[in-house]
Amino acid sequence: MRKIFMYLLVVAALVYSCSTASAATVLRFAGQFPEEHTSTRLMYQIADEVKERTEGRVEIEVFPDNELGDYTLVYEELIRGSLDMAAITAPSQFDPRLELSNINCFIKSFDEARTVLSPDGWLFRKMDELHSALGVKLLGFQFEGFIGIGSTKPVNEPLDPEVKKGILLRIPNMEVFKLGAEAMGYKTITIPWDEILASLMNGYAEGVYGMTPAAACSILGDVIKYWYDLRCSVENLNYMISLKTWEGLQEEDREIIKDVCAKVTAVSVYLAEEDQEKCLQDMAEAGVEVLKYTPEELAPTFLKVASTWDALAERFSQELIDEFKKEYVLK
Repeated sequence: MRKIFMYLLVVAALVYSCSTASAATVLRFAGQFPEEHTSTRLMYQIADEVKERTEGRVEIEVFPDNELGDYTLVYEELIRGSLDMAAITAPSQFDPRLELSNINCFIKSFDEARTVLSPDGWLFRKMDELHSALGVKLLGFQFEGFIGIGSTKPVNEPLDPEVKKGILLRIPNMEVFKLGAEAMGYKTITIPWDEILASLMNGYAEGVYGMTPAAACSILGDVIKYWYDLRCSVENLNYMISLKTWEGLQEEDREIIKDVCAKVTAVSVYLAEEDQEKCLQDMAEAGVEVLKYTPEELAPTFLKVASTWDALAERFSQELIDEFKKEYVLK
């Protein structure tokens, strides 16, 4: 009986060892947009391709629509290693320099976005360096599109940055947006994302800066009457993974995840370009007055906003701003 018992123990240990070795590594992937949003569809694309290319060694579970918490909480969990991956806005309270990719007026076209956001670009390398110092690795960007200004009443001389615009403009809680909007002649107020619609409806704010046309169409409905397609800033999410998770992966699987995210970054710019034009058309058909401009018409505004970049030195460091200007100085 003793020999039989020992034999069964050995068999059980072997079975357990084999099942453990073949078990997939499951990563939780947090997003901030609803299930039907392009960003979420791209997250599922990443999950499917990683599973296929790793032959099932790595499985990614997607949690969209802030199911695992808002972007600040999610980022904190990435730092701790209690969450694996995320496709979110980079929160700046952990390091103000993470606002770097949101600086106004340094990307002027979709073609430029393809270059600036590529994995071999200066912005990717610098953002990866900043994230890594906090215990998070950057895998890629997901480009959402260019940001404009939506308003409930007309804006005074939208192309002349020296003219006061006559509306109170909602901005995100980021210094880069405050400097940019005020350089364009707007009075600003910071309002949380989930309170924007109510604020426009009750007149607490009269315009919004910090949304792509796609976001404005889905969130603001028919509340805005004007859309100024100024394209002075970009919306992009960061694909990230906890360094604790990253270091626990096989090197082969790391390379696959990096490659998949790089491919999706490139695809996202083309999708954003399609979404931008479609949503502007949808706005116009819904009765919103959509005002579009040429690069030449936007040049005075871009130059005026770019003149504020030096004001970020105290927050970002002079060295970082000098590097940034060297890369993206406006011609």
